[in-house]
Amino acid sequence: MDDMDLSLHHKMEEKDERNQLDQTAQDVLSKPLDRPEGPLKVTGRATYADEEHPEGTAHGVFVRSTVAHGWVTGMNTAALRKMPGVLAVVRDAKMLRNPAQGTAGEAPVQNPNEIFYVGQPIALVVAETLEQARHAALAARPKYEAKDGEFEVPLEDYETPPKKQSSEGDLDSAMGQAAHSVDSIYTTPAMGHAMMEPHAAVAQWDGGKLTIRASCQMLKYNVAELADSLGVKAKNVRILSPYVGGGFGGKLGISHEAVAAALAARKLKRPVSVALHRRNVFEATTRRSETRQRLRLCCDDQGHLTGFGHEAWVSSLHGESFSEPVTQASSFTYAGDNRVIGHHIARLNITCAGSMRAPGEAVGVPIVECAMDELAEKAGIDPVDFRLRNIPEKDPSTGKPYSSNRLADCLTEGAKAFGWEKRGEVAHQREGEWLIGLGVASAVRVNMLMNSEATITLDPDGHAVVETDMTDIGTGSYAILTQLAAEMLGLPMDRVKTVLGDSDLPPSSGSGGSFGAASAGSSVMLAARALREKIAERLGVEEKDVTLKDGNAISGNKVTPLTEILAGERLKAKGEIEPGATGDDVRQATWGAQFAEVAVSAITGEVRVRRLDATFACGRILNPKTARSQCIGGMVFGLGSALTEELSYDLRNGRLMTRDLADYHIPSNLDVPPMNVTFLEDRDPYANPMQAKGIGELACCGTAGAILNAIHNATGIRVRDFPATPDKVIEAIEAAQGQG
Repeated sequence: MDDMDLSLHHKMEEKDERNQLDQTAQDVLSKPLDRPEGPLKVTGRATYADEEHPEGTAHGVFVRSTVAHGWVTGMNTAALRKMPGVLAVVRDAKMLRNPAQGTAGEAPVQNPNEIFYVGQPIALVVAETLEQARHAALAARPKYEAKDGEFEVPLEDYETPPKKQSSEGDLDSAMGQAAHSVDSIYTTPAMGHAMMEPHAAVAQWDGGKLTIRASCQMLKYNVAELADSLGVKAKNVRILSPYVGGGFGGKLGISHEAVAAALAARKLKRPVSVALHRRNVFEATTRRSETRQRLRLCCDDQGHLTGFGHEAWVSSLHGESFSEPVTQASSFTYAGDNRVIGHHIARLNITCAGSMRAPGEAVGVPIVECAMDELAEKAGIDPVDFRLRNIPEKDPSTGKPYSSNRLADCLTEGAKAFGWEKRGEVAHQREGEWLIGLGVASAVRVNMLMNSEATITLDPDGHAVVETDMTDIGTGSYAILTQLAAEMLGLPMDRVKTVLGDSDLPPSSGSGGSFGAASAGSSVMLAARALREKIAERLGVEEKDVTLKDGNAISGNKVTPLTEILAGERLKAKGEIEPGATGDDVRQATWGAQFAEVAVSAITGEVRVRRLDATFACGRILNPKTARSQCIGGMVFGLGSALTEELSYDLRNGRLMTRDLADYHIPSNLDVPPMNVTFLEDRDPYANPMQAKGIGELACCGTAGAILNAIHNATGIRVRDFPATPDKVIEAIEAAQGQG
């Protein structure tokens, strides 16, 4: 049976309480098992985008704009073509000026001759060797018709009407009548993804069909974007991304290098590799927008919020629809009858703003949590208790019920595990030059389900192959999808193989938005369920009456090997998950509480994070080892946001100053303290048939707030301009001492 005559499609129109994964017997799911591809990665045998070059591969290097705004009017193209080894200088209107966002295949072609930021690719030099291509690209002398650029939002523009606004009640009146209130401005800088593997692509044509090995996160969207750019049909494009060295949202959409490599390969009729070096990645791919946020919170004398206002100002490039959704969680996290949520966008001539890990919440939640601490202090209420008093019963902006809200449990259990009762008064504890403090922040992230498909082939020898175009960007997709299939089919892990990262495979959700595991995993589960039903049918019993374990089917006290049931045939099934009413009728989110202990030097302003603890409720945990790894990575992400990470632009000309890992400071090993991660037992039947939710992005969302609140507890000062670098901390300490 080689045809796909088994399939199971499920649309989440109502909550799914079947709990099938609690009734299986193989006992490999929710276990901290190793990654199947782990040995390949640690021995260097896992091939990334630019590590397989077909014979005859040429190399391309971008010529990039040295002005921030205007038009390219000419270039010394003829001279470049005469340089040693140069094969072509590609200047094509189909090239991209900005990466796509990975959410649609609509018209990414943008005409790179119109300049919008310094570093924008405007041509590709292709040569026999990388060194020859780089030499020629550096010899390029573009001519421009330059225009003035905008590099910083004028303060008066912050008062313009917002693009998005929601409001209930009268916040101004509530602020005026409240027992306690806070009206604070916070800022966060632009940030870069700084993933380990730079963007790269190797393109090769076979007649009218393109195969491209690239570093991508969402293949079904990327195929559509690439096909649209090149003017070909999507069926003639194949993308291979079996291993991706990190993305954090920076590889959601197809990028410059993939389109340029494909154009050059088609022109030269030979394979072409285009790999960005680290400075290219910083200067020419997407960034997280800087933000300016105004928090207006007020409460009565019992510490109950009566007003909640959160307005954010962000930037994006001209013509781009995406903008950092800073207030995404603010509408539903805390109570308050009088509410204003605002979103303002400025258009600047700096690199394109795009999705970066936990877009919105990663920079919005920490600021809300700092403001909540400010108000708790004014009200004289413990910060954990203050948050507990203000957890609403329903989404306060829509009135929708929560599918599950475990924030209170995370706060109380997390505080107990962390030793929150030892927290002293502000500026209370000192060890020599070091001021010691504890801080807390809630963590929250929206939860989503996306369309996703997968197939499982059960071979006559009792081995299974899982196939989907899902990617593994370091998140553990190979592990959890293998575990799911093994658990559902009652097979040992070594009898299941998972194949990912090929756009010719069934289209998945892709990796992004913390929806990958839940969406792709649900499709695998459904494919396995279809196979279980077929196995039960052959045994003449109901599927619920069959136990699959160790390659056997057990029913009615009879054990039958799967190989005997298959009788030499191959079974193949497709599973497809589709979001439905449960995504609209209830508020779905993941929840957490994060705690930090810091030591702050009273002499230099240096902040050392001593401990980070987190308690999360994020649905069924499919693999505690990979889940914990994701959370640790997210907390390190938050640590960088709190203390070190910042893209700095020269406001005279739009040039990026922090354009490599020497100047863009991500946390190093010595910056990262001991971390403890606790998962609460959690099931959300509204989420998907597995009752699993996203994890990695949730862990980013509260860490920075907990650290900044701990700095305040240690020193008595508030740093409202992120990151809390030593110069800002010591200046605030000295100013406070001067006032004292």
